[in-house]
Amino acid sequence: MSQRTSFNKNNGHPQGPELDITKLHSLPSEQQDLYLLTFSSDLVHEIGSIDAKDVSARQAHFKQEFFKILSLSTPPVTRVIRNILGRGFAHLFTKGDRKVLYETIDALSGIINAGKGEKELRTKHAAVHCLGEIFEAAGDSAISVSAVTCSSLLRLHKAASSNVGLRNSIFRALGKIAIRLGNSLDESVARDIWKLARTASSTEKSFLVQTGALWCLEQLVKNTSYFDNVNDFESLRATFFKAVDTAVSKVRHTAASLFAAALVKTFSSDVPAEPLPKLKKIKKSNRRDSGDLEDGDDIQRSESPASKKPAIRARMSFPEVLKQLSTQYVRTSTSNKARAGLAATYVRVLQQLDRGAVESHYMTAVDNLLNDILGHPNINGHRYRLLISRRFVQVILEDVVGQTVLGETAQLNAVKALVNNVLKNYPQLLKERAEPTKYAITGALSALTALLNSLGSAANSIADLCREGLLQVLQHPSYTVQVSASACLRSFVRVCPQELLPCATVCMNSVKREVGLLNTARQSHRRCVGYANGLAAVLSTGPECPVYASMEVNAGVLSLANELLKGSSNSELRVSATQIQVAWILLGGLMPYGSGFVKKLLPQLFLLWKNAFPKPLPREDLAKRSSLELSFLTHVRECALGCMLAFLEYNGRLLTPDLVRRLANLLQNSAAFLHHLPSRKATEDVSQRLSPSLQLHDHELMVRRRILQSYARLLDHSAAAAKESLLQADILTLTTSLFAHPEDRTSSSLSTSIANSAGNFETLWDVGDNHAFGVTSLLELVERDGEQGDYICEDRPWMLGRGVDADIDRTLRTCVCGAREHDSITLYVGSIEENHQLPRPPSTEVVNAAIRLFAISFPAQPTRVQESMVEQLTSFVSAPELNRDLARKAAITINVAVALLGALRATSKETNAAHGDSSAAPVAKSLRDLLQMLIIHPDHQVRNVACEALGRLCNSLGNAFTANEINQLIETIVSNREPHTRAGCAMALGSIHSHVGGMAAGYHLKTIFSILLSLTDDPHPVVHFWALEALSSVAQSAGLTFSGYVSSSVGTLARRFVSDTHNPEIPPFVSSNLEFEFSTTAMISRCLDSLINVLGPDLQDADKVRNLIMTVTAQLQEEEEPLVVIGTLRCLEHLSMYAADHVDFRSYLYRLQTYLNTPQTDVREAAIDGLYNLIKRGAERVVKTANEGLDDQIWVALDSAPDSYGIRRIIQSWLQQTCLSDPGSWIDRCQKVMKQSRAEPDTARNDPTSAKPPPELPDDEVAGFAVSTNDQDTPAGAGGTEQELLRWQVRAFAVECLSEILVAISRVNKTPESIDSATVALQERLGDVIRIAFSASTSHVLELRIRGIRIVGQILKMFGNTPDPDFPEASLLDQYQAQISSALTPAFAADSSPELASDAIGVCATFVGIGIVTKVDRMGRILRLLVSALEDFSSRSETVAIGDLKSLGPNAQIMVRSAVISAWAGLQVASKHQPYLVEVVRPYINVLAPLWLSSLKEYARLRFAPDDALNDASSAISGDVDMATGDVDRQTILSFYKDSWLNIMDAITSLIEGDMGTVFDALDGRSGNDVPKGIPNGDGINYRDEPVAFFFVLFGIVVEALLALSTKDAGVTREDILRLLMILKKILRPEVSGQAVYQETVFSETMDLLNRLVLTQSLEVQTVVVEIAKDLCISHPSSRSSTGHHDSGDTLSEDVEQLFELTRIIVVVLAGILPGLIEPSSKTPELREEVANVIQISLEALVNAAEVFPLLIKTDLYACIFHIFYTILGTPTCQAIVTPQALPILKHFVQTITSSTEQSSAHDGVVAQFRASLIRFLAVAANARRRDEDEISLSCEKNSLLASTILLSGGANILPPGDPAVKQLLDALMDRLEYSKTPERAENLVRRVPACIRCVKYLSEQPDELVCVNETPNAERCARCVRLGKPCVTLTDGPFAPGSREVEALSDAFALLPAGAAKDEARADLRARAKALK
Repeated sequence: MSQRTSFNKNNGHPQGPELDITKLHSLPSEQQDLYLLTFSSDLVHEIGSIDAKDVSARQAHFKQEFFKILSLSTPPVTRVIRNILGRGFAHLFTKGDRKVLYETIDALSGIINAGKGEKELRTKHAAVHCLGEIFEAAGDSAISVSAVTCSSLLRLHKAASSNVGLRNSIFRALGKIAIRLGNSLDESVARDIWKLARTASSTEKSFLVQTGALWCLEQLVKNTSYFDNVNDFESLRATFFKAVDTAVSKVRHTAASLFAAALVKTFSSDVPAEPLPKLKKIKKSNRRDSGDLEDGDDIQRSESPASKKPAIRARMSFPEVLKQLSTQYVRTSTSNKARAGLAATYVRVLQQLDRGAVESHYMTAVDNLLNDILGHPNINGHRYRLLISRRFVQVILEDVVGQTVLGETAQLNAVKALVNNVLKNYPQLLKERAEPTKYAITGALSALTALLNSLGSAANSIADLCREGLLQVLQHPSYTVQVSASACLRSFVRVCPQELLPCATVCMNSVKREVGLLNTARQSHRRCVGYANGLAAVLSTGPECPVYASMEVNAGVLSLANELLKGSSNSELRVSATQIQVAWILLGGLMPYGSGFVKKLLPQLFLLWKNAFPKPLPREDLAKRSSLELSFLTHVRECALGCMLAFLEYNGRLLTPDLVRRLANLLQNSAAFLHHLPSRKATEDVSQRLSPSLQLHDHELMVRRRILQSYARLLDHSAAAAKESLLQADILTLTTSLFAHPEDRTSSSLSTSIANSAGNFETLWDVGDNHAFGVTSLLELVERDGEQGDYICEDRPWMLGRGVDADIDRTLRTCVCGAREHDSITLYVGSIEENHQLPRPPSTEVVNAAIRLFAISFPAQPTRVQESMVEQLTSFVSAPELNRDLARKAAITINVAVALLGALRATSKETNAAHGDSSAAPVAKSLRDLLQMLIIHPDHQVRNVACEALGRLCNSLGNAFTANEINQLIETIVSNREPHTRAGCAMALGSIHSHVGGMAAGYHLKTIFSILLSLTDDPHPVVHFWALEALSSVAQSAGLTFSGYVSSSVGTLARRFVSDTHNPEIPPFVSSNLEFEFSTTAMISRCLDSLINVLGPDLQDADKVRNLIMTVTAQLQEEEEPLVVIGTLRCLEHLSMYAADHVDFRSYLYRLQTYLNTPQTDVREAAIDGLYNLIKRGAERVVKTANEGLDDQIWVALDSAPDSYGIRRIIQSWLQQTCLSDPGSWIDRCQKVMKQSRAEPDTARNDPTSAKPPPELPDDEVAGFAVSTNDQDTPAGAGGTEQELLRWQVRAFAVECLSEILVAISRVNKTPESIDSATVALQERLGDVIRIAFSASTSHVLELRIRGIRIVGQILKMFGNTPDPDFPEASLLDQYQAQISSALTPAFAADSSPELASDAIGVCATFVGIGIVTKVDRMGRILRLLVSALEDFSSRSETVAIGDLKSLGPNAQIMVRSAVISAWAGLQVASKHQPYLVEVVRPYINVLAPLWLSSLKEYARLRFAPDDALNDASSAISGDVDMATGDVDRQTILSFYKDSWLNIMDAITSLIEGDMGTVFDALDGRSGNDVPKGIPNGDGINYRDEPVAFFFVLFGIVVEALLALSTKDAGVTREDILRLLMILKKILRPEVSGQAVYQETVFSETMDLLNRLVLTQSLEVQTVVVEIAKDLCISHPSSRSSTGHHDSGDTLSEDVEQLFELTRIIVVVLAGILPGLIEPSSKTPELREEVANVIQISLEALVNAAEVFPLLIKTDLYACIFHIFYTILGTPTCQAIVTPQALPILKHFVQTITSSTEQSSAHDGVVAQFRASLIRFLAVAANARRRDEDEISLSCEKNSLLASTILLSGGANILPPGDPAVKQLLDALMDRLEYSKTPERAENLVRRVPACIRCVKYLSEQPDELVCVNETPNAERCARCVRLGKPCVTLTDGPFAPGSREVEALSDAFALLPAGAAKDEARADLRARAKALK
């Protein structure tokens, strides 16, 4: 749309756009808003695009246009236009001068002060907003009019009582004035504002206005000092306590920000810990809230305008600040909503306080939260209140303080403080140190768990302290403490895996001790269970860190559990219950080891389960039992079911159909037992309880929970097998009654009575009893990292978002809170890190399990069963008795909705459950009727779940059902005006389209779109909010099909955005409050993003739509609401992808930088995604364009979230694009990150004496490195004033980036053009790289050390052979020997790890073998370390150490031992190229060879032996591994050997190749103690006939590896194929293999392998295969038989078939690469140099192999070989490369044939073959002569003549002198030496001359009778002899005598050549050749 442009009257320059009001009013009403939006946006953009001078010159025009817009009555100035005008005024006075500032303020004040009839409230509203923006931008220049302006605003507030938006804008404007003016604002005016804002904060009904008032108060507190006194603080506190008690999260957050600002401002570190002075206040009798006061409450006095006495400034210490919040929190009158607000205030206080203050007062905050809050009776006396408070404390203490505020060193200090000050105070040892409560210990354990997970490997420095504290508190009598301690112990072992064995050993010994005391007076049942849970939690981590696990401990646990179960029958009932519980817990802790471990126990386990689940007794017999006995029987079943559930979780591979049926029968027995239990009593005698806190009903619930969970897992693994059992047990009927029966069968009597008395029920989410009338917890506002669980329903998780505030709000919305103590099985089943995954109470888990089981099993049921179940659910939901119990009805409704969604998800194949069908007409009708009841439910969460279910139902039932359903929904929308009904129908339409999809959905798209578009105009906020959400989902699912509707959709969205009916500032406060909660603006941004994605690249052509989208997006960018910000960032991200030329790249990038480190998690993630997409498309452009410091911002963002995948992707993409072009910058970047420090607090660190000393660096040469790296790795717990570095995870990632740079440079090292610059740059910065590696490898964090050592290894491999540029005789790394050596030292320290030591050993071997030091006496401690490690591991000591690293577990010993053996193997292999290494390795060969072979044998046994053989031999592995191995150990040890066996094989074969006697002794088992049992010592064995003892081990490993290349567990890569084949070639030597390879089975397997490799692998592989086949032929037993064996007769031996197989492999290779050998049209590789080499090798192999065959077959093979040579000569493409290499082989072949058949009976046949071949060769030459005389034909003729000559001259003469073929050859040669009459012929002749001369020379050397065919030898010389220069028998002159006619003829041929360099060169060449012949 265009507008007029005004011009300056003086100079004619344009002043800017001018609003054409006439044109505006002429437009249709629906377009006027868009016209005004576009014009005002362009006007403000104009101000931003010109410089300050032009802004000042055109200020009057812009002001005039702004007021013109401001005064419009039609269209009215809406919220969006107000915001644009406000920004315009702000830009005007920020960028330009302020000449018209007062004039503008006076004009706007005049509008505000106008009478009621003079100006509309809309205009006044706009003026108020503009005033606020002007004062915020330039208020310091208008201080004199600020008081008048504020007074005008305050007066207008009274007149705006009916206008919500105006009142909000007034408070916003007043707050902005306070921001800019600060203390310049008049105090009396400020107090008037204070009073008005306080009143509105407490009494305002509009959430929007209340938020504005609170924000205004916050600005007064922050920016003025008038309210820093005690009186105003008290009044503010009272206001805050009232405002925070609201259900609206935004109001709570704003109130929290206000009070947090006040508390932070009053905090002073030098104030003594004394309470605030309290003022005496008069208590008024008529005060309404006096009834809410409790003892100790402060009485609020009425506010006085001024104090006569000087006001006392409010100053508080850190404990007092927190006390202000905790005191209010624990009051019984404080609601849960207010507690959530107080928790948010805690968060803001701790975030805004100085980091040093928080770190130094960490234990003060812990004491306040754990003791003052969790320890208060008002909190811990109420279960739900305790659980939400515990969650709030977790958010504050763990997510905010632990993760955000505390640095790495402070985290370590916090761990020490928690252990020393809380955990170690139990049990109480000192009177002055009180024993902590169980609530404090539980909270401390949770905080400790979070800190340990955050610290990771850095916690190793305090491992001993943590282990002692956790094991000490594990004996606490509280079950909650025990479970929390066990969970913490599990996390501790995960981050410090070396503590697994110590912790498991202590726990197992403690269990044994406590079990032994059960029958004594010192018994402690709970302590025994606590240690058992701890042991199970520790054992469950074994599969995650198998290096540190021990099968010996597991065996001990198994034995203990068996003993307990066997001995339980002889104990008292309660003792027996404890023994059984402990036993099943221990067995459950072993289940995570998987099927390989458990399958050996399965028969015993099943027997134990069978005993635990007998067939139930009749109901009459059970009724005779006491409650104690029934509780015992129930308890036993619950414990055994827990172990069964763990088994099903981890061992699904063991479930056969038979086993599933058996387990299902056992579960059926348990369900029948529960069914026969007598009805529960209201109360039970405590003496009849098995546990004081658990009644029989509680035990029943726990058993029922386990049964349902186990059934669900059985169905997941084997639905078909379990289906029959489910039907028989009638479990499905039970599930529906459990979650949908009108009577709550899971509640206790107390909760039932509460439910019946709940007459004032409003919503289920506010019940707060942690049961909520049996509602499921599967319906939660939870986002699980973008992934949805199988049966979890998510209610638009983006609405709450992520982050600290979202977690608090989510907790408040959770009606049933989880806790670890609800189900201790989570200690060893599943993950327990995420709090939303914590188990709910048993009653809720029963409902959850019932719903899951229903969802899994419903689709697989018969149609009648499905129909009856749906009808039953419908009757439950519609039960009349529920009308009197609304709460239970709400719970049932939610449960049914979630269950149906789960069932339909399974039907739609979205889960792992068995897929079924629910499309039968009766079932579909019942489901539809039930869902239609739910989609119009008042609760939007129920509606959303029902809509999702309905969409899936339509998807499964086809078009007819879908069309009918859409029509019914439309009719409902038209006829029903209820907002929730219309909103539900709108969402149902969107869901149907999303799930139906494809063409079927396209048929209904127009109808759905029109209905949804009309609903977006509905005035009710709920309706148009959900209509917009449905429209967004339709656009997303429709894709390009929706492109025709984009234009109208964008226009509608823009109008809704501009309209004042779709934002919170609409006048009715009820509608405003709904808009405030359901933000339409946020939904518009989401819809806009969907539409952008629909158009995609078409946006570049759609100018009108794109411009409107850009305009709306530009205005959305100015919004502050997080959801709108996220939506806008998504829009900009996709616009930059599809229409990059139309997006302001610079401003968008600046915006992303702004949000990169925001504390709002969702906004930060959206910014990270956007930045990643920009970096991915062009990193260099981003870096050049961005504001300075982008690099630091990215690393700081990673430091705040070390696990952020998005930030890591940004860095990795950036690195991949630029590391080769600019490696130096990346090295600088990595080095900076290693040194970069976090923002340092002012106060000193705690506990400065606990610093761990840095590693000893004894070399003087590394002093500089040591000094430079001391500040790069602050020791754990270091104190003083040292700066703290970034978290170790960030530094480790920087080292990983450096490693990727080295890998990238090494990969392209073969291309000199691209790598030279990168290599040179890297060499120049090599010192810095080594410095980084040194810093990392000497760190106190193991992960950093490992990465540093690997960097050192990479450097050695890359630059080990690189000479120093300045001193070429020295190595480049020679100057860094000391640094590298010292970097390796910490890897063998006492605090090292097996992984680190293994990597370091490999680096040591690389250092020795790379050649930096070649003298053994100068290799120093690195070689000594390798030698000592070899000596230690070659001994048979049980305790093996490497350096100072001791106490290695069995698996760790094998890991390090494998690394040592592999390192020495690498040195042996390298000794072939590095002669000095022979001196290094040779002294230890006698030790190494047996070690290498035993390792290979062990690898083969673990790799190939069946499980039964492993189990039988588990106690006698090899001589070097004397431990029993289960399946877990087997896989672990295999992983070690997989990394080393190939090196060991190379070493063994290199010794074999060197014919060293030591290796043959070892191969045959003659190495002393290593002789395997059952194998003879080797005396009397013929090694040429029998293989060595280890041959089959070596052979089997290699063959299996080659066969398994296509599988993932092959252990080798395709790069290793050549290595493996070379190894195979060497071990197939006769002195190793004997004749074993020729055994039928072995030979057949070998041939299959070689054939497969020949047909599938590369040319290099085929070459080696051919050599292997040739060697096998030559060494075949038949070739070593007596001479003449094959020639003695015509019979063939049986082994000739093997020779045929071997020869066939060679021929297959030739046939595959030689053109025309089989079929002329067959495809063959291009004849490159490597192809010619393969042909040469294959020909040689074939010629050599032919001699092994018997004479009867030789002749045929000769014919085949001659044919191959004929093919080569006749193929034009072979002439250049192949033929020159084939001719020498032909000569060898001719020599072989002629020498071997000269005296044999086959002589005549060979003569015939020679004659035929000669004729064929000459035919090839003749054919070539007839073709065009190009280069190829000349080469073909030349080569054929040469080959023909070779046939005659290559060996003994077998053709008679007068043979016609010889004459034909001589004629052909002479013909080619004829004189040519033309220059062209002469030129061709010159090119033929050398070949012809060579042929003539060959013939001239032959006997005369072969050459001369003259019938009369004594006569005159014949013509041919004369031409050849040969005598006719009698002449003795030599060939080519001087003056020979032939030489003269050849010389004369050059006369016809054209003059020039070519002619001279040819003549010289000819003369040289002729001279040579003379």
